[in-house]
Amino acid sequence: MDFHALMMTKEYDFLRTNERLGDRIMLLGLGGSYSYGTNREGSDIDFRGVTLQLPSDLIGMTEFEQYEDEGTDTVIYGFNKLIRLLLECNPNTCEMLGLDEDQYLIKTKLGQELIDQTPLFLSKRAIKSFGGYADMQLRRLQNAIARDTLPQEEREKHIYKSVMHALEDFNLRHAGTDLDGIRLYVDKAVNPELETEIFVDANYKHYPLRDYSELWGTMRTVVRDYDKIGKRNKKKDDNHLNKHAMHLVRLFMMAIDILEKGEIRTHRTDDLPLLLSIRRGDFMQEDGTYSKAFYEMLEEYERKLEEAAAKTKLPDQPDMEKVEKFVERVNRYVVTGEL
Repeated sequence: MDFHALMMTKEYDFLRTNERLGDRIMLLGLGGSYSYGTNREGSDIDFRGVTLQLPSDLIGMTEFEQYEDEGTDTVIYGFNKLIRLLLECNPNTCEMLGLDEDQYLIKTKLGQELIDQTPLFLSKRAIKSFGGYADMQLRRLQNAIARDTLPQEEREKHIYKSVMHALEDFNLRHAGTDLDGIRLYVDKAVNPELETEIFVDANYKHYPLRDYSELWGTMRTVVRDYDKIGKRNKKKDDNHLNKHAMHLVRLFMMAIDILEKGEIRTHRTDDLPLLLSIRRGDFMQEDGTYSKAFYEMLEEYERKLEEAAAKTKLPDQPDMEKVEKFVERVNRYVVTGEL
């Protein structure tokens, strides 16, 4: 597919007409399956990029984090937000720095400098960030399989575990949050349609309303995802599960590359036979669960990741002094026009 020609169509006019985009775009490249090489017929086309801030964002009153065009699945980050995400080794943004040359649609001199600075952003934080994303993908698989194969009583226990995982994630994102005021447990159901169900005891005083709303929203989302399963479209659902399984393995592959080699390799050319095999469903069994071989493979990747984490030469944290100099240089150019 000619992505450069596609980018010039009317559908993508916003790239040229929006005041925050146009010649301010530093990088624009492929995202999603086309960036990994795992695309197939009907795959969505995603563009991901980064754009310079406006001077008013830096010395005035405006703010900007990212531009999204839902119609084309395009996301373009403001430079400052991208830097913050890269410092956390956020997988979705790290991928932008590891594309093949022909996968970039726009790359300015400053865009190339950003790619050249990739080592600045790589640290042991990748262990947690990529590992966290992999854990999320694994949980999606487990949750979906549980919805389809477990008896109601066992399914309720699985929902309980998923909610508790979500609360742990909530606590990590809100360091110091007091979760002692809430207790979850499974007991005999009050709902006549269920055998058992999850109950909650809550006792909070002087708790921030916004945190409280997000806390309940976190739990509600997990339960809603189970309850909305409805009538199963097996072919469609299996395709989604296999896609999640493939991304789970891909995340391990990318994390190991970062820790062992200090490089981001988004286009998984050498790994495509395995990744595409997973996506085809070669590891899924007739009952909708995954084979022993798949879980053995996951265990091996987990072992490799642990080994890479123990041996990596990456620093614990990024060198913030060097990062700040680079960011200041780019943003100074935005204001003065001089590099």
